[in-house]
Amino acid sequence: MQIEKADKSDSFYSWLVWFLAAAFFFYKYLLQVSPSVMSDELMRSFHATGAQLGNLAACFFYSYLILQIPVGILLDRFNPKYITTAAILISAIGVYLFSEAITITDAYITRGIIGLGAAFAAVSCFKLITIWFPPKRFALLAGLSMTAGMFGAIGGQAPLSILVKNFDWQIAMKYIAVPGFMLAILFFLLVKERKFQRKDLNEPRPTLKTQLATVLKCKQTWILSFYSGLAFAPISVFGGLWGVSFLKQAYHLSPTAAASTISFIFVGFAIGCPISGWLSDHLQRRKPLMFIGTSLAIISLSVVLYLPQANATLLSILLLVFGLGASCFFLCFSMVREINSLMVAATVLGFMNTFDSVCEALSEPFIGKMLDFGWDGTLDHGARIFSLRDYHLSLSILVFYLIGALIFLFFTKETFCRQK
Repeated sequence: MQIEKADKSDSFYSWLVWFLAAAFFFYKYLLQVSPSVMSDELMRSFHATGAQLGNLAACFFYSYLILQIPVGILLDRFNPKYITTAAILISAIGVYLFSEAITITDAYITRGIIGLGAAFAAVSCFKLITIWFPPKRFALLAGLSMTAGMFGAIGGQAPLSILVKNFDWQIAMKYIAVPGFMLAILFFLLVKERKFQRKDLNEPRPTLKTQLATVLKCKQTWILSFYSGLAFAPISVFGGLWGVSFLKQAYHLSPTAAASTISFIFVGFAIGCPISGWLSDHLQRRKPLMFIGTSLAIISLSVVLYLPQANATLLSILLLVFGLGASCFFLCFSMVREINSLMVAATVLGFMNTFDSVCEALSEPFIGKMLDFGWDGTLDHGARIFSLRDYHLSLSILVFYLIGALIFLFFTKETFCRQK
């Protein structure tokens, strides 16, 4: 891919821009999974039911999903620097306000504000990769970005659990707000508008109507988006909310041990994303890795859910394999970008991200409602205790999601890693 002449610092600067965008990705995932390690504390503070806790976690996704297509359009049409800076700032403000919440309604609203800002993290990162790097690097850099996000998810497990245990959840969230404010300042000061353009991005900008029509009329975009939503929801829902409480009940782990063990999902995901991106580029194929990865995710998650006799080592390995397998789903972002023009890159990625958010937003409260339905009235210091049977029944939907994703994958067309 030809690039117009630029000064020698541009290569380093491109990586600096990516690093800051990936740091926002890290922050987004830390905030997304944070309710999982303080679910009992949130239930006690707000006298919440399982469904209310699910809705509280899902409020992040309600605002997140509404904004995905507008986010893509904004980033395709305006300077990402100012939009992303504002988004990081909104996230940090939302975290601070969440720490001050008194009622469950306050918590719903402030959790939604966090989602408003976080809605820009993924698409902004992918858009900046598209601007600052050639297309052949997209899969690898998108995978590395997801690795950064998974490290954020890991930070939202055991480390945050320790913080909550030693202080309380309100103080812990105040601490979490600080790096958000710092990142917003750094992003504003260090990121600049690119002064030279890749020739493939020098096409006339399409109208808004054309931009949306281009995305919506592509059948493969819809199929890949359904696959993405179903394949990623089990990671987000199990790892981000219900997994810790399930491990405590099924495997009799302490809260900190359960949070540490669930982190292996995100470790596997963090390792798998860049490797699958690099390997698919090397093989010039996306679909085979996605088939293998999704199948591994189905098998490993099923064993964890339905055969809870594994020791700590085997359980950690199974969750690591689950994360590794599920990470291959991320190649669908490269595929959907390859079948669409680069001029609508952010819009189409936002469209796909909407499906991820819909599945997450619907699944978390639905699982909570199913748990409430089977609840026998047992409480532990004000927090509801659900039976293993209830968890088996409610979490089964995640296995069916992965099976559904595999079915959609059969109808996708291989891109052979070639940009349209």
